[in-house]
Amino acid sequence: MGRLRDLFAPETVAVVGATDREGAVGRAILENLQADFRGDVVPVNPNRESVLGLESYPDVASAPPVNLSVIVVPPSIVLQAIEESAEAGVENVVVITAGFSETGGEGAAREREVRDLAASYDLNLVGPNSLGIMNTQTGMNATFGPENAIEGSVSFMSQSGAFITAVLDWSNEQGIGFRDVVSLGNKSVLDETDFVREWGDDPETDVVIGYLEGIDHGNEFLEVAREVSDDTPIVLVKSGRTSAGAQAASSHTGAIAGSEAAYETGLEQAGVLRARSVQELFDWARALSGLPTPETDGVAVVTNAGGPGVLTTDAVGDSTLSMAGFTDETIDRLTETMPDEANVYNPIDVIGDADVERFETALDIALSDPNVGSAVVVSAPTAVLPYDELSEVVIEKRNEHEKPIVTSLMGGSRSRDAEAVLREAGIPNYFDPARAVSGLDALERYRSIREATTDEPTRFDVDREGAREILETARDRSDNRLGVEAMDLLEAYGIPTPTGEIVDDPADARAVAESIDGDVVLKIVSPDISHKSDIGGVRVGVGDDEVYDAYEDVVAKARNYQPGATIIGVQVQEMLDLESSTETIIGMNRDPQFGPLLLFGLGGIFVEILEDTSLRVAPIGESEARAMVDEIKAAPLLRGARGRDPADVDAVVESIQRLSQLVTDFPAILELDVNPLVAGSGGVQAIDLRLTVDTEEL
Repeated sequence: MGRLRDLFAPETVAVVGATDREGAVGRAILENLQADFRGDVVPVNPNRESVLGLESYPDVASAPPVNLSVIVVPPSIVLQAIEESAEAGVENVVVITAGFSETGGEGAAREREVRDLAASYDLNLVGPNSLGIMNTQTGMNATFGPENAIEGSVSFMSQSGAFITAVLDWSNEQGIGFRDVVSLGNKSVLDETDFVREWGDDPETDVVIGYLEGIDHGNEFLEVAREVSDDTPIVLVKSGRTSAGAQAASSHTGAIAGSEAAYETGLEQAGVLRARSVQELFDWARALSGLPTPETDGVAVVTNAGGPGVLTTDAVGDSTLSMAGFTDETIDRLTETMPDEANVYNPIDVIGDADVERFETALDIALSDPNVGSAVVVSAPTAVLPYDELSEVVIEKRNEHEKPIVTSLMGGSRSRDAEAVLREAGIPNYFDPARAVSGLDALERYRSIREATTDEPTRFDVDREGAREILETARDRSDNRLGVEAMDLLEAYGIPTPTGEIVDDPADARAVAESIDGDVVLKIVSPDISHKSDIGGVRVGVGDDEVYDAYEDVVAKARNYQPGATIIGVQVQEMLDLESSTETIIGMNRDPQFGPLLLFGLGGIFVEILEDTSLRVAPIGESEARAMVDEIKAAPLLRGARGRDPADVDAVVESIQRLSQLVTDFPAILELDVNPLVAGSGGVQAIDLRLTVDTEEL
């Protein structure tokens, strides 16, 4: 059991600010506790001798020993109430009172005091600005919501108190139960990471679900969630999607890897299932909390209605599941036992006159097939098919075969009693067959999460001090940006670069060109000019005799394009064979929640047009780096599609890992692009670089 179990299972709860005044929050909380809580309830109010028939105390210190204080007093005396509770030995506090960081500067300052006070007493503090908490095992409803939850095995957290009240009203009607419920409020002390950790340690919690608007300590959350999801499914709805991060970014990576992409990537890496809607959140929770995990992704569909059967098949096609291919033995058995008009292939159509016995036979045969990992029973109501009897058959076959089954017993009142029987057995019923498939899809996705292995990041031998010296040069820049003049940063971390040098004189440019075999490439070097090729700042295939004029040309075009630009010089670089290679990009954007977000994709001029990219939160190991390469649509180009020479994919994978180490070693790197990273059969070469550095972090 975790350190927060006493928060949810106290023996005595004090309501600090309890009152009998009609319409007051302090009264609502007290009434909720009196209604169902199996422990003791203590009102605390210095102006009352009793509240709602209970003896009232002037402060917590004078009350019987208290395990949990629920504080609902004006903002100006919240700190006093917290301190009095802590001095009386209370370790768990829920602050219902609003008027803190959500109200502006003065409230934010008051909330910092709450945080500091809680830290000084090592308090488990929920809120402020919280609806409260619930635990159905003890009957504790320490909220001012209109009703309590029913008992179950799902633990639920929400950043919105109003969302909790709406969910409970709906879930009670649907018969969906909970273990713990917590309104996170402003998360001044306890946040989503603390509750995921607690519920991961709680054997009575089968599934963790949540509604979040943001995650405060992204890296810690990912680490904890990754560990918990090995044994306990986590399903979240994350709202507040925004493109602000992308709009503020100055690199290709930053433009693509905005805040929403960071959440999507981070949660997936942590093994969190991200629901797209509230309906999906609870559809998945119902399946995950009551059904075994399938051994294969093959689904069998048994139905008495052709149309719904096709809809179910389509839904399987849209999911990570597949329609199970039956063995010859299965097809033979179905042929022997089903009417001639029935379809014995998947989906099995037992036709409209099917009774319970025919459904039972078909379901039993299908579940006996080794290719079937799960099943969906889809039925339209008929006069010869009592749903209550069908539900008993489904339960029996689930227990016999130990495979997950979901149902779509379509109809209204006819299905209600059967639905209740199925729910009691942990089998969810959905009116819409697509929702039934979605529930199975969550089980399959969770199976993949549990089976996935993540290797530890490789630590390469690098020149860390040399890299630091290069990053330090950003101190001399007004905007803290570095470009190709910092290419040695990549060399310091073992990412190859072409032979070349930056010069500020055309004669020196020719001397460098003469030292390089073959023609060269000339590029303007300026922190103020990002898209060099767009303004004529790049010359390709320049012979030694042409270098002098080419130098003057790229400088002149840069000055005409941006007269005030700082021009460091011109890079003279070995020219690579791009015809037989693939231009890729590796990059990083430091997300405020999750830290360094790595990007790999098709590079060159196509990166922001096609956005064929994959993302991961660093640090990553080889398996994740290789998965980044495999995920992009252009991956076949790297592997030699349509007669192309295959690129050295291993070198690409290693470069991603080396970049991961670089940006993890130096939190001062805010954004970085290597574009293009040219991948050929003989390895990779980083041709261009730009990055932004927070010099105060060096």
